[in-house]
Amino acid sequence: MRVGIVGAGWAGLACAVEAVSLGHEVQLFEMAAQPGGRARSIDAGGLALDNGQHILIGAYRDTLASMRRVGVDVDAAFLRLPLALLKPDGRGLRLPGGAPVPAFVRGVIAHRGWRWAERLALLGAAARWRLGGFRCDPDTDVASFTARLPEAVRRDVIEPLAVAALNTPAHEASAAVLLRVLHDALFGGPGSSDLLLPRVALSELLPEPARRWLQARGAQLRSGARVGAIERAGGGWRVDGEPVDAVVLACGPLESARLAEPHAAPWAALARALRFQPIATVYLEAEPAAVWPCPMLALQSDTTRPAQFAFDLGALHGAAARGRIALVASGVADWLDRGTPALEAAALAQAARQLGGLCRGAPRVLRTIVEKRATFACTPGLRRPPQRVAPGLLAAGDIAEGPYPATLEGAVRSGIAAARALP
Repeated sequence: MRVGIVGAGWAGLACAVEAVSLGHEVQLFEMAAQPGGRARSIDAGGLALDNGQHILIGAYRDTLASMRRVGVDVDAAFLRLPLALLKPDGRGLRLPGGAPVPAFVRGVIAHRGWRWAERLALLGAAARWRLGGFRCDPDTDVASFTARLPEAVRRDVIEPLAVAALNTPAHEASAAVLLRVLHDALFGGPGSSDLLLPRVALSELLPEPARRWLQARGAQLRSGARVGAIERAGGGWRVDGEPVDAVVLACGPLESARLAEPHAAPWAALARALRFQPIATVYLEAEPAAVWPCPMLALQSDTTRPAQFAFDLGALHGAAARGRIALVASGVADWLDRGTPALEAAALAQAARQLGGLCRGAPRVLRTIVEKRATFACTPGLRRPPQRVAPGLLAAGDIAEGPYPATLEGAVRSGIAAARALP
């Protein structure tokens, strides 16, 4: 078949790679000048930066398999560490290696800063979640689902995980989706919960290797131009006049809705109804004063402190990035209303207070990158459009119905599933 894929983000690229592997001819249409969508590298005024700090976990098996297929040395591309949610003082949850269930128990028992009652409360809750098949009422939010846990457990583990996995505050986030992620991460087999922190630019994890792999196999990539329309043509379709047998919409929700509207108005309405959450990454530069307990640290955030995580990019990328820090602030719509200068000032104050012992002097802002539609709001009872839009017209990416939140793994799984569902 000849397949037209609109969008060369991670979902579109995964779909294209799978489609080519299945023997189809592929033509990719990408509005931006480069592939990668919301997870790519950019030139930020002479600085080579990612358009947001991303992490993976060991449970992202389809993403890692896709990287290996297109030639990425996964072992070299990531720093792999057992799951750790550590504060700047080194306290927090750190799982040891080994089988997942014993590692989780040992990590919780060894948590510094919790009373025994708090450790036992989390272990008891995890046991109940496992006995219940990691399922709950789909209309339940994370805050309500975990309300009986001690405040320290919710603050130090549940809320950071909800923000990291779902990019949605705990009082708005779907407990059912978080349980699915916890199941795959904590109980999905050895190494599933490991943190995989990129040592290379985001574009070299999948977008550029996939582009090279596809072009070497005859796939065509048209970039830098927005698709105007898709039209039915006999038993197939046309994408801006190009004849194809089937189309996969792997672009953003509004673009997908615009293109699908003439052919599936109810589907387009579902796509437009999704709400989205922004993520801001504030890149700082400071003189290191000490080795961090972990290259990724959890920060205390509130209405005056926007960031939830800090990354030591020097520890990940080497001497060229020495002293460079990425502060990640999820769900920052209120901060964006105040303006980027207010966000940066608050981030600087937060870094000085919470990372002060790890840096010499005051850090300075290098660049702030904001993805206003970084992920859909993963709320209870969320209805996402189905994969099938119309005969011969499929959807892939965050917006397509599936068990995962808006993560790289969710995008890749969706792209692969769309390729396998081609008529």
